Amino acid sequence: HDRERKLRKLKRDRGGAGETDGAIRSALVDLGDLYQKQDRLSEAEEKYLEALEIAISNEGEGGEMVATVSWRLCDIYKQQGKLDDALGMVKRALRVYRRMHGDEHINVVHMLNSLGDVLYRKGQLDRALAKYKKAHALSCRLLGEDHLTVSAVLSNMAVVLGDQGKGAEAIALQEKVLGIQRRNMGSDSDTVATDALATSLLNLGCSYAELGMLEEGQARLAEGLGILRRNHPERNAREGGILSNMAQICILQGKLDDALAMLNKAYRIFRKTLGLETAEVATVLGNTGSVLRSQGKLEAAMDKFSEGQAIIRRVVGDEHPDFAHSLFNMALCKEDLGDVAG
Repeated sequence: HDRERKLRKLKRDRGGAGETDGAIRSALVDLGDLYQKQDRLSEAEEKYLEALEIAISNEGEGGEMVATVSWRLCDIYKQQGKLDDALGMVKRALRVYRRMHGDEHINVVHMLNSLGDVLYRKGQLDRALAKYKKAHALSCRLLGEDHLTVSAVLSNMAVVLGDQGKGAEAIALQEKVLGIQRRNMGSDSDTVATDALATSLLNLGCSYAELGMLEEGQARLAEGLGILRRNHPERNAREGGILSNMAQICILQGKLDDALAMLNKAYRIFRKTLGLETAEVATVLGNTGSVLRSQGKLEAAMDKFSEGQAIIRRVVGDEHPDFAHSLFNMALCKEDLGDVAG
């Protein structure tokens, strides 16, 4: 409320461009940061876009604040599933940083890493891995191999390798990430560091599960979930991600009721934090449909598949692998219902 009041006062007192515009822009970014931390993504987007408009007006397209706000908008759009918008923002930020600082700069590392993340979410795994490799090499040159920024890039590389079916390579990288993070860890009250550790545990748990090491995977995920809940007693989108992955392990273990409970909770968390029209919600709906189909609840399963398919089509389009997967699941369910022609 204090930040909102400050912004309203600045706008009331606004006398023209210059120092007042700069103060308004900074207040908008601060408020956007607060909303983003609270997973109020639409409100954060609104503030960042207003700040970006002021930055472009005052600095032109090549100003550093343009890059800074574009980077923040990229993160918002990634979470909202607006991947083309995210791609445009991160490319703009990368161009500005390279023009201002050259190729050997830490912000170039961050933009290459973010660019890889967007490409990964678009299903372009080879291109994503190439960006991550560039970010890794540059971060090692700038920061040394034991820096947390290096571990963040390695973590993303591991996720891509896992999706490419290179599970052993992925686990080796993830264990390396955990080692870097634990060596850099300070107090348990260091929320940023422990959040990063929770993310690494999530990735490692998924990789163990993919190799059939279910108990090891579930243990890593449970440790990560515990860290996240201690750091964020309020609902947090990452909690939904961990619950979704724990549900997948429960499915493999035949614990369908447990899996369904976790997926339903993940769905509620994603809807509250990210919104309905997101890839995360669509994925949870599809997974819920699969569990219901395994339980013989075919009509309920078809409802979940249909709802998830409609969302995934609107979010990423009908050329994305997730859309094809949703079609396959619906076809299997229709066959179970005796609707072979459908």
